[in-house]
Amino acid sequence: MRVLSVVGARPQFVKAVAVSQQLEGDHEELLVHTGQHYDAELSEVFFDELALPEPAYHLGVGSAPHAAQTAEMMTELERIVDAESPDVVLVYGDTNSTLAGALVAAKSSPLLAHVEAGLRSHDRSMPEETNRRLTDHCSDVLFAPGPHAKRTLEAEGISENVYVPGDVMYDTLLQIRERLGGGPTGEPAVPDEYVLATVHRAKNTDDRERLAGIVDALTRLATPVVFPAHPRTVDSLHEHGLWEQLTADVRVIDPVSYTEFIELVEGAHCVATDSGGVQKEAFYLDTPCVTLRDATEWTETVDAGWNELVGATPERIVDAVRAAENPPSKPDLYGNGNAAARIVTHLEHHVG
Repeated sequence: MRVLSVVGARPQFVKAVAVSQQLEGDHEELLVHTGQHYDAELSEVFFDELALPEPAYHLGVGSAPHAAQTAEMMTELERIVDAESPDVVLVYGDTNSTLAGALVAAKSSPLLAHVEAGLRSHDRSMPEETNRRLTDHCSDVLFAPGPHAKRTLEAEGISENVYVPGDVMYDTLLQIRERLGGGPTGEPAVPDEYVLATVHRAKNTDDRERLAGIVDALTRLATPVVFPAHPRTVDSLHEHGLWEQLTADVRVIDPVSYTEFIELVEGAHCVATDSGGVQKEAFYLDTPCVTLRDATEWTETVDAGWNELVGATPERIVDAVRAAENPPSKPDLYGNGNAAARIVTHLEHHVG
C-alpha cells in the first residue's frame, strides 16, 4: 500500500508519528510537510524528537492568508499526487493543510482518508470548523476518535466507511510518557505550582479586546503562569501593546519540544489554552483544563468535567483557574492507545 500523508502543523506531527510507525515495514509512506508551521520548535524538532520519517516533500508554504496558503498547498500537492500515484491520501485534523490535501485527493484517484473525523465545535467563525466539515464530506474513509464524533457524522448523512479506532494522539502520548521524568530539560526549573498557558488561535490573537482580556486574567492569577509563546502570539502582543503588561507578571518562554511540553502539562496545577490538542493532552495527563474559547470540538471533555469553556472574559478565566481541580472520575473517551494499528488495518482492507 502506497500512502501519501499530508502534515503541516504541530498536532498533525504528533498524530502522524503513531500511524507512520504502523505503516513502516509493510507499506510505503511518502510524508509531505506543507510548511504551515515553519518555526523550528513547532516543526523540525518533532521529526528529530519523535522519530517521524523525514518528509519526502517539504513545500515550505509558511504563513499566508487562508486562500493564498491553501491554494499554494493545493498546487504543489496536485503535482505530487500526479507524480507519485498513491493508493491513499491520508490527512489529519482540521488545518489548511488538511483541507488542501482533501480537495486534491477528492478530485483525483487516490482513496481519501481523514483521521480525526466527525469533530464539530459548531462555531462557524473558526476556520478549522469549515476545514473539518468540508474534509469529512469529501472523504472516502473516516476515522472518528470517539462514538460522539461518529454520531455527528451520521447526523450529517455520513454513515459508510466510518470507523472509531480511538485517538492517535493518545498513542503517541503514551509512548512519550514512558520517557517523562526530571522536568523540562531545555528550560530553567519551573515553580513547584504553576498554571500553563498557551494562546495561538487567530480569534484570540488578532482581536485586541480578546487578547487583552486573556492577558489581564493571566496577570491577575496568584499562581505563577508559564507561557510558551507561539511566534504569531508574540507578534500580536507587541502589535497590540500588551507585551510589557504580560511579561511583567507572566513567565513567557520560547516554544519547547513535545516531551518538554508534555512534562509541563503533567506538572501544571491547571492548563489555560485555546488549543484543541492541548485540551486533550491535559485530559490524558489528568490536568484540569480551562479553554479560552467560546466553543470546543472536544465536547466530551467538557461533559466529563475535565474542561471548562470560559471565552476571553477575565473574570471567568480567573474564577475557573482558581477553582480548577480534578473531578472524582475520568471516563475512557478516546480508546486505549491502539488507534494507529486499527487505522492501518482498515486502510489495508479498503485498498485491498
